[in-house]
Amino acid sequence: MNDTTQRVLSLLNLLQSRPVWTGAELAERLGVTTRSIRRDVDRLRELGYPVRAEHGTGGGYQLGAGKALPPLLLDDEEAVAVAVSLRLAAGGTVTGLGEAAVRSLAKLDQVLPARLRAEVKGVIEATVSLDSPVTAVDADVLVALARAIRTPERATFDYTKSGGERSERRVEPYRLVAAARRWYLMAWDLDREDWRTFRLDRMAAARGTGWRFRPREAPDAVEYVQSSITQAPYQFVAKVRIHAPAHEVAERVPSTMAVVEPEGETTLLTAGADDLDYVAYHVVRLGWPVTVIDPPELRDTMRELAQRLAAAGG
Repeated sequence: MNDTTQRVLSLLNLLQSRPVWTGAELAERLGVTTRSIRRDVDRLRELGYPVRAEHGTGGGYQLGAGKALPPLLLDDEEAVAVAVSLRLAAGGTVTGLGEAAVRSLAKLDQVLPARLRAEVKGVIEATVSLDSPVTAVDADVLVALARAIRTPERATFDYTKSGGERSERRVEPYRLVAAARRWYLMAWDLDREDWRTFRLDRMAAARGTGWRFRPREAPDAVEYVQSSITQAPYQFVAKVRIHAPAHEVAERVPSTMAVVEPEGETTLLTAGADDLDYVAYHVVRLGWPVTVIDPPELRDTMRELAQRLAAAGG
């Protein structure tokens, strides 16, 4: 790095540390003339940093807000603080920031020195939360997959199924989806040649392979993942018409339990289950009139539930 580049970076660091600097103050700090400061300010402007200059008493140089967001210059302590915050947000402790945090963390992790990565990991390992339980996901897995999606490049990871069976998976990763405090990956499975959904808490040793791929025409990630986790793994797929507006039903039904679709003034609810008693109980407790569409066995289950409830009520 030449002296001019180093000086421009030092100037940017000073402008970010305080609202206003006079030209004389900056020149004294950097050991140059005020004329050199003016040239370096012009260089920053060419790079997209909106540096304002105001003359007179109380004036000076100020780093303003522009139309685009230029790169930030962070010292070691600031970089660690940002990385720790992003990892906590990615883990679900900050509502609504999960996906944006992962994208930001992937960019930051790419340039973070190894010594700072170790410091970030130490802070995370020493931190616990009293928030509602979050399914544990290795932040390194999140970062590796987010980077592979951005490239895009093929990725591999070790995967453990619900039954405990372990295998190495090779995929073309397309999208990370956060749902009900869990993370899922939608990817093209290279060995099975089909779209798949994978839970990140069951992954280990995720890494990009360096092999680029041309993106395929992919289904909507949110709809695909929701369908996979609410229907595909189960013996029965129940369809029930609920006589209530869809937005009201959606407020009471988690997206990981069922798909809620508006049908005029009613709502079509689709959910998977291995036990129809489970579906019957949750549909009844919603409190609205319902019409069973499929499967026919659910009607018998609903009648049996009604009889049990009536008997329990005397």
